Amino acid sequence: MTHTTSCPALLIAAPASGQGKTTVTAALARLHARQGRRVRVFKCGPDFLDPFWHTLATGAPVHQLDLWMTGEADCRARLHAAAQEADLILVEGVMGLYDGQPSAADLAQHFGLPVLAVIDASAMAGTFGALAYGLQHYQPGLRWAGVLANRVGSARHAEMLQQGLRDPQHWLGALQRNPSLVLPERHLGLVAATELGDAQQRLDAAADALAETPLGRMTLEELRTRWAVEFPGPVLPAPVPALLRGCTVAVASDAAFCFIYAANIECLQRLGARVVFFSPLKDSALPACDAVWLPGGYPELHATRLAANHGLRDSLRAHVAAGKPLWAECGGMMALFERLTDGAGVTHELWGLLPGGVTLQKRLAALGPQALQADGGELRGHTFHYSTCDTSLQPALRTTRPTGMAGEGEAVYRQGSIAASYFHAWFPSDPALVARLFSAGLAQVQEAA
Repeated sequence: MTHTTSCPALLIAAPASGQGKTTVTAALARLHARQGRRVRVFKCGPDFLDPFWHTLATGAPVHQLDLWMTGEADCRARLHAAAQEADLILVEGVMGLYDGQPSAADLAQHFGLPVLAVIDASAMAGTFGALAYGLQHYQPGLRWAGVLANRVGSARHAEMLQQGLRDPQHWLGALQRNPSLVLPERHLGLVAATELGDAQQRLDAAADALAETPLGRMTLEELRTRWAVEFPGPVLPAPVPALLRGCTVAVASDAAFCFIYAANIECLQRLGARVVFFSPLKDSALPACDAVWLPGGYPELHATRLAANHGLRDSLRAHVAAGKPLWAECGGMMALFERLTDGAGVTHELWGLLPGGVTLQKRLAALGPQALQADGGELRGHTFHYSTCDTSLQPALRTTRPTGMAGEGEAVYRQGSIAASYFHAWFPSDPALVARLFSAGLAQVQEAA
């Protein structure tokens, strides 16, 4: 075990989704990065979209921390590595502080992370203090940093909120209600920062507002004094064998296919693969490759352009006809079907490599952690989609949900060298199984007994 490293850190949480966690996290990261400080941001739980904003704020990759999906050892290793190079570590929570199993509070308590609560106070006064007190004390032993009021109506309103706190030292300030500080959303979450021409200006405006609060005015020495965390060194895992040495994996990456964990790319590279990127929206053919990964994203928002890209469709067909593996996740799978009916009810003829179609609906179709068990291994990940699938294909495998969680797992379809599912895999959870998917393909991967 390597040495313990100390670094100031905060887990930024809230009583519920939609309170402003991402805005505050990205603004705080941007504020310190502008001052020349090295900031590393993590996202608690599975999330592809919030990290776009945190990467923009810091210029550094953003990784997931999840005691179930990524595991305690991986969380510990990533936090320790960040502490060795950073001046400040920020972890954005997921949903409400105590929501989920494990929750953001569980992560905070496990690693001794001080919790900063962001509360939308736009429709409350004295109850603000009660809510803050409850968040702090609901789970005994939680390390508490304080509370920030968001979407406050006036200076007088902020004063009323501050007076409602049991401990005045826990007041870290208030952000005024300002539509320009709200990050835009769509059905799967925030709009990716890469899609907005004014994303940097939005972050700078939020950072400027935060700079006027007690939280924003803290010096680096004050942060160290109040919120230093000791991060013990991890037990170094066995090195990942280069099972994909000599293999080139082509990864779709553009506005239509953007749900890519940074850790997944790193995992492929550690396995020895050469990773190349292509854009199904722009490129008329695949790059020279041995395997393809079509990650999730928003094919429904770009269905017309995808349907018109006959060159790429034919290139994918030739890839599959040659028996080369293709792994398609969620949005990637959606584009492979014959038809996609978007949220407006318009049906698009898509690439047709799989029989059937998918239909967008108004309500969430599935959400939660999932695992793919095969060949004695287990790939962990999650599912999150608004579309439903109608196909004549029978599932070759099914993912499972964690013990104690109700609901059916996602179907994993197989046709030739194609493997496709709504399941989003977190590759580092089982690199050996990932190597099988991108070398032999799912055709030679058997469901675990």
